[in-house]
Amino acid sequence: MAKSSSPPVSDAAGDYLKAIWSLSRDGPASTNAIAGRLGFTPASVSGMLARLDEAGLVEHVRYRGATLTEAGRREALRLIRRHRLVETFMIRDLGYRWDEVHDEAEALEHAVSDRFAERLADLLGHPSHDPHGDPIPRPDGTVPPTPDLPLTEVEHGARLRVARLLSQDGAVLEHLAALGIEPGSTVRVTGREPLGGIVQLEVDGRPCALSRDLAERVRGEPLADARLRQELP
Repeated sequence: MAKSSSPPVSDAAGDYLKAIWSLSRDGPASTNAIAGRLGFTPASVSGMLARLDEAGLVEHVRYRGATLTEAGRREALRLIRRHRLVETFMIRDLGYRWDEVHDEAEALEHAVSDRFAERLADLLGHPSHDPHGDPIPRPDGTVPPTPDLPLTEVEHGARLRVARLLSQDGAVLEHLAALGIEPGSTVRVTGREPLGGIVQLEVDGRPCALSRDLAERVRGEPLADARLRQELP
């Protein structure tokens, strides 16, 4: 059967496309992973994936997972661009905290028009990243590069300049901010518990610790030690 060239515009379809885009960077997004991200049962996810496949937005192979078609990718990035511009506006101009904007931006991304989004981008000065450090897709569908090394992969004694936090959970973001861990901050790995359960850190001279799950969400770029830089020819 021929697939439709007109993608659905429902809120639910858009949420699926965004989830697949996020989960399929290293390969197809599995049904279980999508279900976990969106809070649905695998059976209901399978049904929606079949409809998105029929609409030409997703390529879904049973037992292998789902990837976005070019049309699906464009739609996902359009919604992500709206969402991150709205979050940036809410924090910069409306006084929201960065840990409380996700749910309202999630609703507004479906309500505003592309014209509104571009006026908002003009007002904000066309930012490349939102306050969480997440890249804001450009109007042409390209995505600004963003340092993405997980804190869990930083060597003992090395430092990481935080670029982004991979979470929209307000409690998680509030906790990390209270520790001083946010985009632009620098953290040093000072130790790890055996079996990798806890990552011990120093943030602005203060010791703290993160679970491996939380440390995995802290992404950025490694920094060369100042002493080592001085020794380089």
